[in-house]
Amino acid sequence: MQGKNIVLCVDNAPFRGVLSRRRVAVFSGLRLNLADSNIINYLICMDTLADPAAVSRPVPAATSLDDAFAYCEALTRSHYENFPVGSRLIPARIRPHVYSIYAFARTADDVADEPGLAQAERTRRLDEWDAKLASCTVAPEGPILTALAETIRSQQLPRRHLHDLLHAFKMDVVTHRHGTFNHLLSYCRYSAAPVGRLILHLFSYTDARRAYLSDLICTALQLANFWQDIAIDFSRGRIYLPRHDMDRFCVTEDDLAKGRPTDGFRALLTCEIERTRLLFQKGAELPDLVSGRLKYELRLTWLGGMRILDKIHTGGYDVFSCRPKIEKRDIPSLFLNALFRRPRACKESRFPTL
Repeated sequence: MQGKNIVLCVDNAPFRGVLSRRRVAVFSGLRLNLADSNIINYLICMDTLADPAAVSRPVPAATSLDDAFAYCEALTRSHYENFPVGSRLIPARIRPHVYSIYAFARTADDVADEPGLAQAERTRRLDEWDAKLASCTVAPEGPILTALAETIRSQQLPRRHLHDLLHAFKMDVVTHRHGTFNHLLSYCRYSAAPVGRLILHLFSYTDARRAYLSDLICTALQLANFWQDIAIDFSRGRIYLPRHDMDRFCVTEDDLAKGRPTDGFRALLTCEIERTRLLFQKGAELPDLVSGRLKYELRLTWLGGMRILDKIHTGGYDVFSCRPKIEKRDIPSLFLNALFRRPRACKESRFPTL
């Protein structure tokens, strides 16, 4: 999971309400935004950059469970992110639990990427957060863990998925390059797949088939974010393009540093996008295996991720001069397709490798 130097703006007192109605991210890659329209209430957005005007402030002490969930909601709505944050498509009874999960993960992610911290200190803080997760249902500390403890208790949430996310953040501290595509998939097993499984569990879907399809979609969404953010991640010292693939297509770190979409880079990104597209297609059955508004949220998520891949292609694979993202003009077609068209599935059911 990628940190984006995101910070939270709250008061010292327990926070009630939301920081901004401009930003509401949702399940694994779609941001449905309440910005300027009462007709189309959701803006789909794959941006992961935080508000540059946001200012970090001390975390308030929660005086009640309501305060704890309100704090998590405030943090959630103040961020751009690719992973679950409750949209209005999420039923009101479930939304607070999505907020608590996100707040927990976002806090750990920020520790993994906070500027100025030594590697040992990042690891220490993440180990501490891991230990607090293990004990939160007995003695929660602060608003995030107080809310999360209630989510774990009331929703019987499997804590192992949260521990898996923390494992991914710990990997971020020490791993800045990935040798092969399979190594990258292993990373996504911890950074992306747990997100979908947590959301499915909140909706009482716990079977292996849906979990597998969710893993495929979440992995594809994570990869799509990697490909759109190649320039941003490189500027922060990270390369998610597999080293084996870079060597195969004669792409060097110097090419990335200079922002050159060489022929080799275009061929490399074509390969990675096709792999990612195949994962989306293999998971495309999932929306039709759930009911209610979650079906349409998952369709929008799937369509948004595929649209990002299309934009990278139509942009000539030049992710350096213009970062591909969902624009407002994309919203009507995505919204209508989510309502009336089913995602195209792929019969093959195993991860693609070379």
